[in-house]
Amino acid sequence: MYVTQYNKDLSQRVKPKSDSVVSPFRESQLDQERKVLHKIAPISPVHQPLSEMPNRNELRQIKSAAEIGDPATPLTAESKDERQWKEMKLRLDDLPGILARLSKIKLTALVVSTASAGFAMAPVPFDLPCFLLASLGTGLASCAANSINQFFEVPFDSNMNRTKNRPLVRGQISPLLAVCFAASCGVPGIALLTMGVNPLTGALGAFNIFLYTCCYTPMKRMSIANTWVGAVVGAIPPVMGWTAATGSLDAGALLLGGILYSWQFPHFNALSWGLREDYSRGGYCMMSVTHPALCRRVALRHCVALIGLCTAAPILDITTWTFPIISLPLNLYISYLGFRFYRDADRSSSRKLFFCSLWHLPLLLLVMFSCKKSLLEKEEKGDVLGGSHERAMEIRLP
Repeated sequence: MYVTQYNKDLSQRVKPKSDSVVSPFRESQLDQERKVLHKIAPISPVHQPLSEMPNRNELRQIKSAAEIGDPATPLTAESKDERQWKEMKLRLDDLPGILARLSKIKLTALVVSTASAGFAMAPVPFDLPCFLLASLGTGLASCAANSINQFFEVPFDSNMNRTKNRPLVRGQISPLLAVCFAASCGVPGIALLTMGVNPLTGALGAFNIFLYTCCYTPMKRMSIANTWVGAVVGAIPPVMGWTAATGSLDAGALLLGGILYSWQFPHFNALSWGLREDYSRGGYCMMSVTHPALCRRVALRHCVALIGLCTAAPILDITTWTFPIISLPLNLYISYLGFRFYRDADRSSSRKLFFCSLWHLPLLLLVMFSCKKSLLEKEEKGDVLGGSHERAMEIRLP
């Protein structure tokens, strides 16, 4: 059946279904049926008062429904509600989960764990209240930095499959609420680190928030140097843990920061290799997108650097010599996967390197803590050095 327009009136012509075998006695009757035109009388408009006239949106919806093929059936109220934009209402039950995703709770947990490792590795007696204050302040500072990062990247995150379901992108919370949450985490966090721990740790926390939000976040769309800046951001939390325990920047703090700095390159470069299409759509300037050969080369380079950094730990009198020996198989395995990633340059090798980095870091820090030099050994060594110095002075005296 089809509709044609004849003399400005709607006419409908019926086309019978063709049969495979037709009786010769019905041929004349079928010809007559084909020529019959059934006219449809035009519908006279119903005059309504102005108050009852439909608005433009309803007319458009009725017109779209008529184009689909059912002009006589009006749209129901349910279909109208489905087609209109709705304001998402925030329920209090969903707020904790939304704020957890806004603050990137898994990344915050990793930051707090590395800061705790730096506190535990410090060569001082363990102070539980100071440890709790440092962990809480570091976690609040991380939540603030991650929330501000998502606030700045809403238009870019909406283009990526990996980040299109973030709370600000979906409109689950308003930008004002996100900024207020970041301020309510950042200000108490820095105050807690400054007054409850020590000013050096508080200054490092404030500097890390600034570095992550004002340097790393805008650089992601400008230069591949953002990866190196982001590695510095990830290397500061263990340094904060060390300074929270000791109150000073020592060689051990720098060594822990160096291990975290080098670990991040195989971790992030392998992750970004499988997300190249997403980063391209989002407009981010990443090594895996613009410099793929450099991306693989840097990942392999820092896998090998982990072996040298672990060897430097007993030299700096932080661990015993068993640490570089025990950690050597771990570092050799991640270096092997880094070489596979450098040679093959495919998704399979990048995924293996990424998943290896997830268990490599906590296991490496655990081995490092188990091989830590005890405080008694350092005190005995200091006494021995002090006694030898006194004997040398006695020999020199007449």
